[in-house]
Amino acid sequence: MNLTSRLPDVGTSIFTVMSRMALEHGAINLSQGFPDFPVSQELVDLIYKYLKEGHNQYAPMAGTPALRKAIAEVVKQTYQRPTDFETEITITAGGTEALFSTIAALVQKDDEVIVFDPAYDSYDPSIRLNGGVPKHISLKPPHFAIDWQEVKDAITPCTRLIVINTPHNPTGSILREADLKQLEKIVQAHNIIVLSDEVYERIIFDGETHESVLKYPGLAQHSVAVFSFGKTFHATGWKVGYAVAPAHFTQEIRKAHQFITFSVNTPVQMALAEYLATPAHYLQLGDFYQRKRDYFLNEIKGSSFRPLPCYGSYFQLLSYEGVGTLPEKEMAEWMTKEKKLAPIPVSAFYQNGDNHRLLRFCFAKGEETLAQAGAILRKL
Repeated sequence: MNLTSRLPDVGTSIFTVMSRMALEHGAINLSQGFPDFPVSQELVDLIYKYLKEGHNQYAPMAGTPALRKAIAEVVKQTYQRPTDFETEITITAGGTEALFSTIAALVQKDDEVIVFDPAYDSYDPSIRLNGGVPKHISLKPPHFAIDWQEVKDAITPCTRLIVINTPHNPTGSILREADLKQLEKIVQAHNIIVLSDEVYERIIFDGETHESVLKYPGLAQHSVAVFSFGKTFHATGWKVGYAVAPAHFTQEIRKAHQFITFSVNTPVQMALAEYLATPAHYLQLGDFYQRKRDYFLNEIKGSSFRPLPCYGSYFQLLSYEGVGTLPEKEMAEWMTKEKKLAPIPVSAFYQNGDNHRLLRFCFAKGEETLAQAGAILRKL
């Protein structure tokens, strides 16, 4: 059979490649973004409770009412936004499915979608698979700030969607109030939709505040905000996320969601609903990860690697300009094979392969792991 690929330039994700390489060479894996410490025993026990109680069949397509009600209360308390759990919240199989379902529902053939690089690697292929045209704008280190005039210049009559991500993977940068107000003006003037990837909403540092699209009424009416329990509760393998959007967007998102995933596992949803009733379970997350970031930065003192500013997420970018001249991919491979420490090359997040001699390290790890990684970096 003659098969024409719809994604001919897409191979195995860089996360899978580097994690496999780390395993093959016995390297410390700071490449893939998953914690190596336990999930809350209380949350695990809640799942077991609901399993034993018989909550083991399909959940409602949109998500269990209990979890959607709990999320609506969290959104109200966090962002002062009343949200209708019936018509504005959809539970998805992780944040990535929420992103894909939104793009599948709202992007039509030849619609243009603005994406800021470095970008999470699912955005571009999801847009193309659904007939859209990604329009990439490159952000520059060290702060990776968005030039809003450049955004205005990139808008055409075909612009349908703008994808933002804050706190940002892979850079750890954040959008601030001035950014959201600029974005609000742009989308209102041009009737554009915003897809806001906010999966690291709780992981923010140094007294900064997460600026969600949900905080700005004019922007919220144009936006779909995506979140992830996997990031918030150190349980990436459970794949539970959600999308918050106005009812007319949600109606379309659910049309896609029901044929991509249909519903998300029931006992985990029930357990999360009960767990969310105690705000302390998530309000201290920023402090928790800031201690890990600071510990990692302290462990690399004396090395030739230069840390870039990190205000959120659980990733730290390090510049290796003082260490070597290899391109980022080759540098990451060399470190994994020869020095037994696996990072991610930031060039993998750029559509054009921009090479700024930057590597991404995940610090969502135990102190012993971070200390071992620091010892390796100090020797380079």
